[in-house]
Amino acid sequence: MDEHNPQKAFPAQPPAGLSGLSWSESLLAQGADRNSFPTNVPAASLSPLDEQGDLRSAQVGPEEEPEAALEERELTEVKPAILPAPPKPEPVVELGTEQQPMLYLLGGLAFALRSFNNLNQILELTAFVASQLTDAEGGALVLFNPNGTIQLDQLHCSDLNRREQIRAEMEQIAQALSAQEPILKTEGSLSVKIPALEHLLDERLRQSLGPDVRLFGTPLLIRSSVQGRLYVFSRQPGYQWNERRQQLLRLVADQAGVAIENERLTAALRRKMALEKEMEIGSYIQTQLLPRHYPQVKGIRLAARCRVASKVGGDYYDFIKIPSERPENSEAAADEPVGSLAPSSEPSEDFRLAIVIGDVMGKGVPAGMLMSMTRAMVRAEALNRHSPARVLQHLNRAMYSDLENSNRFISLFYSEYDPRSRRLCFSNAAHNPTLWWRARTRDIQPLDTEGALIGLEEHSQYSEACVQLQPGDVVVYYTDGYVEAANTRGERLETSGLMDAIQHAASRYESPEEILENLFEQMDAFRGRQGSRPVVPEPPADPELLFQDEISLRPEPVDDTTLVVLKVLPDSEPT
Repeated sequence: MDEHNPQKAFPAQPPAGLSGLSWSESLLAQGADRNSFPTNVPAASLSPLDEQGDLRSAQVGPEEEPEAALEERELTEVKPAILPAPPKPEPVVELGTEQQPMLYLLGGLAFALRSFNNLNQILELTAFVASQLTDAEGGALVLFNPNGTIQLDQLHCSDLNRREQIRAEMEQIAQALSAQEPILKTEGSLSVKIPALEHLLDERLRQSLGPDVRLFGTPLLIRSSVQGRLYVFSRQPGYQWNERRQQLLRLVADQAGVAIENERLTAALRRKMALEKEMEIGSYIQTQLLPRHYPQVKGIRLAARCRVASKVGGDYYDFIKIPSERPENSEAAADEPVGSLAPSSEPSEDFRLAIVIGDVMGKGVPAGMLMSMTRAMVRAEALNRHSPARVLQHLNRAMYSDLENSNRFISLFYSEYDPRSRRLCFSNAAHNPTLWWRARTRDIQPLDTEGALIGLEEHSQYSEACVQLQPGDVVVYYTDGYVEAANTRGERLETSGLMDAIQHAASRYESPEEILENLFEQMDAFRGRQGSRPVVPEPPADPELLFQDEISLRPEPVDDTTLVVLKVLPDSEPT
């Protein structure tokens, strides 16, 4: 069976003599011209109807009748065939001669909005289109800048001889109004005096153009805020400022406002992308500055983690190997990179291990930069083999001027562990006290000394203390992001919550990695609670929705969170 093809339903070529018209047009032309049909048509040329009403072929085959008989037969005269008139097409409403240029101009402006990337080109076209749509001789676009100045952005004038004169006069008026601070600014806001500014600007421009020029303007609105004025002017004596021209001018002004807002949003997006790129670079650098390996120290194991609230944080921790003062070890210490964190093949006792944790006030790039500077200075002071209190004192004096200028401070807990004696000496610069869980008594003791924030006072004095660690003891260094974690009801974890978490983790887990992981799990569980009872939502049909609901119950962290866990190994346990 042949497939139906719509193209076969109509002749491929138009009738002879109408090749320049379409098929429907040629049909209409034939129906309209009655002279196109012959008056005398042979009967044989007309297709007779059979009993079923179908058209039969008008051709005579050789078996039907000889050709001589056709010549002898007298042709009968018949009337011309009358075909039904084709239906008349629906009348098409044609645009008037005045509307076609208007649609052309608006279409060009719309094309520029979606195609041009240069705002100046769009605004230049705006002034031209505004003057053409309103049958004016010229148009001008004046912008109100956020800094309180007025700017003549675009000017179109069909009179080339007066264009530069009008431009100079308008620019002079804009500069004069920009210099008048009481008119433009009130309490630091330009929008307060916008109505008075528009009226004053209109009056100055009318005076400048002269009495024979008629000036009309409309505000340029961006998010319901006046950001400028769009003007048209004409010298025609009979020029009428009717409602139609007002609507067209407002339409063009709205399109200009859209173009300006799109440009501002695009610029803001570019700045945001550049800032995101800088933040990613800063985050990468900060990650590289944090220890990448735990130092191998006889008798202890370490674990640490820093969770930042933004891409770049202000928390800081470090492990520094301080070479022994004995002369025989000076050459070996010189062969090892300063402050190296790479694990050694065999743990050594010929050094002290400095464990530092700090928190720079604030978050983001400024805090990250201060953290990097603090890290370098702490390492320099620690490698000079000063006592913990002297390290903080020198650090405070060295960083005081920089921190004072930036209005920021640093809290820092500095400690040194001696693997030969298992003594931990420390000094605190107003940081959160380190918590010491003693395995023998299973109680927790805060480790703290007197001392001010780094950068608060130039000549601050710091004290130090020492404790004797025993096998099985756990020492937890932390920043305030942990104890300030809040649940959905606004309740904070506090130091008491951290002590409970340490008591739970240290009594159940042996390795510092497991203790560290459990401490973060308990903090996350607390942040997902309402009050004292955990939230257990009804499981929805979609497991992904359950995960989204569980995440939505957790408030976002408001500060960086850092934990360092030191575990003293039993005597028989290898490092």
